[in-house]
Amino acid sequence: MVVLNRIYTRTGDQGTTALAAGGRRPKYDLRIEAFGTVDETNACLGLVRLHTAEHEIDPMLARIQNDLFDLGSDLATVETGKPLPYAPLRITQGQVDRLEQEIDQLNGHLAPLRSFVLPGGTAAAAALHLARTVCRRAERHVVELASRPDEKVSAETVKYLNRLSDFLFVASRYINDRGALDVLWVPGQNR
Repeated sequence: MVVLNRIYTRTGDQGTTALAAGGRRPKYDLRIEAFGTVDETNACLGLVRLHTAEHEIDPMLARIQNDLFDLGSDLATVETGKPLPYAPLRITQGQVDRLEQEIDQLNGHLAPLRSFVLPGGTAAAAALHLARTVCRRAERHVVELASRPDEKVSAETVKYLNRLSDFLFVASRYINDRGALDVLWVPGQNR
């Protein structure tokens, strides 16, 4: 369990951030950028939940917020080859599977799309679209990190972020009165 007695430590004043298993990286390091953007996605979901407190997707969003802390911990715990005094927290296939089940559940209530959806309709849907775009940025950072030969990222972490952005898209349509309030793109409308 994490214990935070002191919020400022001054250890980052030199432009570095601590990793969970020890060691420090520059604040601009891609791994730091990756889990920082996961944290940003989580903050976006906090804003979404201001609009979903009474909606049936809110418990799903609460679970996802917790998963994103797991994912951040996964990214912050770099394998060094040395044994850790604890089992590192890793994203599991079960978490990915749950997202897929929830996507299928919500998508089952939606008519097929005939155009792309513009972010909007309701405040909750617009906020979900914002969270989706930040999640996609986090995914791009994680995929780039995973492509580096000197870095390790689990396949489940990449899959989770990919499914999460899909979930957020479907949830935005679902919360838009099951797609009835979606704002559709009209190609070339303003020429």
